[in-house]
Amino acid sequence: MELTTQTFLTDFEGALKANYAKTLETASNFENYMALATVVRDYYSRIWIDDNDYKDKTKKKQVYYFSIEFMPGRMLKSNLLNLGILSTVRAALSEANIDLDSLSENEQDMAIGNGGLGRLASCFMDSLASTGLPGNGNGIRYRYGLFKQKIIDGYQVELPDAWLNNGNPWEVRRTDKAVEVKFGGNVWMKEVGNGKLKVQHENQETILAVPYDTAMVGYENTTVNNMCLWRAELPQDTPAHLTLDYMSDVEMLSSVLYPDDSNEAGRLLRLKQEYFFVSAGLQRIIAHYKKSTGDEHLVHIAEHIAVHINDTHPALCVPEFMRLLVDENDMSWEAAWQTTVKVMSYTNHTIMVEAMETWPEAMVEKLLPRNYQIILEIDRRFTEEYIPKVGPSLVHNTRIVKDGIINMAHLSIIGSHSTNGVAKLHSDLLKDVVLHDFYVIFPERFNNKTNGIAERRWVQIANEDLSALIDAKIGKTWRHDLNELSVLKAYQDDEDTLERLDAVKLEDKKRLSALIKERNGITVNPEAIFDVQIKRLHAYKRQVLNLLHILKLYYDLKENPTLDVVPRVFIFGAKAAPSYHYAKAVIKAINEVANMINNDATIADKLKVVFLENYNVSLAEVIIPAANVGEQISLASKEASGTSNMKLMLNGALTMATLDGANIEIKDVVGDENIFIFGLDKDEVYAYYNNGGYNAREIYESNPTLKKILDSLKTIPNMENEGQEIFDSLITYNDEYFVLRDFDDYVRAQKELETLYRDKRAWNKASLLNIANAGKFSSDRTVREYAEHIWHVEEKGK
Repeated sequence: MELTTQTFLTDFEGALKANYAKTLETASNFENYMALATVVRDYYSRIWIDDNDYKDKTKKKQVYYFSIEFMPGRMLKSNLLNLGILSTVRAALSEANIDLDSLSENEQDMAIGNGGLGRLASCFMDSLASTGLPGNGNGIRYRYGLFKQKIIDGYQVELPDAWLNNGNPWEVRRTDKAVEVKFGGNVWMKEVGNGKLKVQHENQETILAVPYDTAMVGYENTTVNNMCLWRAELPQDTPAHLTLDYMSDVEMLSSVLYPDDSNEAGRLLRLKQEYFFVSAGLQRIIAHYKKSTGDEHLVHIAEHIAVHINDTHPALCVPEFMRLLVDENDMSWEAAWQTTVKVMSYTNHTIMVEAMETWPEAMVEKLLPRNYQIILEIDRRFTEEYIPKVGPSLVHNTRIVKDGIINMAHLSIIGSHSTNGVAKLHSDLLKDVVLHDFYVIFPERFNNKTNGIAERRWVQIANEDLSALIDAKIGKTWRHDLNELSVLKAYQDDEDTLERLDAVKLEDKKRLSALIKERNGITVNPEAIFDVQIKRLHAYKRQVLNLLHILKLYYDLKENPTLDVVPRVFIFGAKAAPSYHYAKAVIKAINEVANMINNDATIADKLKVVFLENYNVSLAEVIIPAANVGEQISLASKEASGTSNMKLMLNGALTMATLDGANIEIKDVVGDENIFIFGLDKDEVYAYYNNGGYNAREIYESNPTLKKILDSLKTIPNMENEGQEIFDSLITYNDEYFVLRDFDDYVRAQKELETLYRDKRAWNKASLLNIANAGKFSSDRTVREYAEHIWHVEEKGK
């Protein structure tokens, strides 16, 4: 949009006066932030049309992306950038002696996500709008998110993340779009005339689902899509005698992301949450579709609506859509099933079977009796249809309901027309191993869509200095088409470019160093290698492997204090699920190793370890630009894709990687000389599986270096119990994720990394080539592939 500094300041002062009766001179920093958000929201509201229709009312086919989590980060700068007014607003505020970055610090990260799944969903929301695709999010408005992580005495402590305490200026409450979601009760069939049966319900619990809409603003275009987040409330006609306990139970539905599922109550709450946002979202979609098309019988809904199931949490979309079509709209089962399969599509995000959701039949039957009946009927018809086609063995392996368990991945695959993985290796493993029987039955449904990232967030906002350098060298077309970064390859031997790139990285590292000093009280050397591992804490991601290598470096320095090493700062950011005891033990171990090393005066600046608490999007925006190295060290065949690898690469970090997930595709584009590869590949991992694994104790007893490190885990101060637990996971329980098997090769690759870093010019060249080859990993590319091959939706203007 076109905007002058004077026009903006007039609007800004008007908002301050209207909202707070304040002026530029008297308003607080927070009031300035809220007034600025009000102005920005007014700007994009001019093109944000009710329920996502375009102004020309063309009623294009739209996609609705159902995800249990999103992770947008702060919205202020993103909206300013996408509206094309970031520099204008920054300059205008500067004229008024107001710093935009300082204002932005008042905004809390939206606590509606946890990790890669939620961040990918938010990258997709950004890219859908920025490519002009009609795509909308559907999720839950969590009051307290997952949790706010505090590190106390080295331990993770979970506190409520009260991100809404000061309000959220970006959301709009839509009471007029509220719907009722019903749970439990009794279901039976009643004849209503002419032999026709109608489903009847009694004694149901009714909860009001109220949507809060947040605009998803496209980059320098006129597209504004919607992210709908649902809040659970009591219906207005709730009997007055209901207790406060019941009101609290209702509020819990939209209070916490991923309730503790180590007990029955927590599992039931999770299932209830999943149905809550699925039913509410589908009801709103159907109501809007009827209103905008006049198709009261939903005959053509599959031509206008696509619903995407992001992992198995929204798998209930399949039976709930069937319920709405058959029970609420009198569609025949056969027509409803054809429509459902056409509308639904599913992304699988995991290779580990144990991570694919299942629910006890009895729990589903009690909480969702009608959906349970529909699931049984889907399973019965699938069995009846496919046993003659593929035989009983394949059908038995792929049934939805078996041995008292409902498998949500099976439900999602059978009930949709597309199942995709998120990296080539991941998709191949789904077809060849994890979901092979489904691939035999439905080969046409399986496809790959390699993940991507929203470069606007991860370089244009997070790394403005790098963005300016790229602009200076190749112009600004890359801001609309990330593939244009390939032009940077022409500068790989240009001394000015390499020196300026090094200077930008150093400033980013100084910024992170200041944050580390402020938050952790640790002084780090910005000239050191900043080696970063930022991801959810899980055994398969192998933070322990990183920790063992750190201990090796430490013990090497203790034995030889004059050892010539390149100084290193190892930086961790990770949350562990509250009930995941082992992951929390690893966090404790990282922090105690950090205390031991950072307080050892003989080590000085040669080695530092930092754990930054409460890792989120805003913290990532400081860490990622400063990273020299990104650790992507999961056991090959375990990580579906990963996206932190892409964000780090885009910001010039080199990747330390196994041949897992999207690391393989990064290696393919950057070349072997610009990435550090180590460890077993997936064929070698499966060879071990097929031959009974390997003997971790033999490695421990035959490798003096490893033995010393592992034995020390039990004696490092303040972590004796945690150290024993980690030791036992590797030796007593035979190292499930092959940490010891990959250790020596990891050390070898780390030495190669150090050698390259000593050659500053060669390192900067490799850094530049990582940036230049990052174009493939734009989420703009990813959503266009979904749009063309799965959803069949078109960009605005086509």
